[in-house]
Amino acid sequence: MIRDLRIARYGAVLTFVLAGLLVGTMTVRIPALTDKLGLSESAVGVLLLAWGVGALITMQSMRRIMARAGSKTILRIGGPLTALGLVGVAFAPNFPLLLAASVFFGMAFGMVDIAMNAQGSTVERAYGRPLLNGMHAGWCVGAISAGALGSLSIALGLSFTANLALVGLVSLPVTVLLGRTYLPEAPAARTATKAGRRLPPVVYLLGAIMFFAFMVEGTVADWNGLFMRDTLGAPEALAALGYPVFEVGMLVARLTGDRLGSRFGVRGIMTASGVATAGFFAVVLVAPAPLVAVVTMFFVGLGVATISPMTLSLAGTATDNPGPAIAQAGAMGYAGLLLGPVVIGFLTDATSLRAALGIAVVLGVAIAVAARFLPRQEPMSVTVWPAVEDASREPEPAHA
Repeated sequence: MIRDLRIARYGAVLTFVLAGLLVGTMTVRIPALTDKLGLSESAVGVLLLAWGVGALITMQSMRRIMARAGSKTILRIGGPLTALGLVGVAFAPNFPLLLAASVFFGMAFGMVDIAMNAQGSTVERAYGRPLLNGMHAGWCVGAISAGALGSLSIALGLSFTANLALVGLVSLPVTVLLGRTYLPEAPAARTATKAGRRLPPVVYLLGAIMFFAFMVEGTVADWNGLFMRDTLGAPEALAALGYPVFEVGMLVARLTGDRLGSRFGVRGIMTASGVATAGFFAVVLVAPAPLVAVVTMFFVGLGVATISPMTLSLAGTATDNPGPAIAQAGAMGYAGLLLGPVVIGFLTDATSLRAALGIAVVLGVAIAVAARFLPRQEPMSVTVWPAVEDASREPEPAHA
């Protein structure tokens, strides 16, 4: 029924919102974490590596698991575990336990990220038109909320521990309630995926583009606050705004990204996005004042925003079942999140944070070049579920 499809769409969007809130809450308070435990830049890099390894471990296993269990089951398990993982990070009293909590948090989030994108692709197919950019806009809303709550917590004198614990504990019951909204994958598609496990080459090209884009996003999320505070001399409250401003730019782009992608095609949008990412990030690096850098982060977000949802959407239409293809492309992409912060950390120790962040400019150029090898046509395949068959015959709900 149309009502079931609407609920599934809203549930998928809210899942993206909650995921952005949970991860963003940790990233915007990294400067406070360094003060709490006295961590160096290289120690922060190791911590983020632990988080990324945890996420990558589960992402690498998701291709087969998604074909068997489906995104609905994975989200019902991974959502609550992610909220509990953030609480564990909040209360870790020393660096070794913090590493362990970060691995757990990363593993739980790895489940959620692949599954929520597969669930989004499942809903997208039921609607018969692109929707993932709009769903990824939900991530931006969550990340912006995390930045706003982080700045408010700093202003109120709320500690790193209290900030993360409150967000995690409030999010826990919400993840349980969202588990009732998800759609199952089409049975025929899941059977076809089990029969043929080889993925088309375009999935791996999309994974490479995601690798570049996620390195940029990870660089901004994990190092922007320290760059603003330690290199540009911004107060901590202003430095914490760089990431949410970046997410505002991403939100604006993603709210229009589905329509732009339908009109101009993935190749054109990604090429322009790569060029814009490289150019605006270069402005951030040479900014004469912290406020200039913060404002420019909006345009960096505007440039990079549509790359990951478009690659995942295209990967989701490359096979009958979106889950395994999205798991493969997503795992490759998140290797960028794993590698990027570590590279930045060790390059910073060897040179400077400003010089290390120059890698984001190179990545923007790489995105623009790689996008030219994508196919010119990106057909949207449509799969009709028995439970929502009538919905495909009804007028489509207005795009959020």
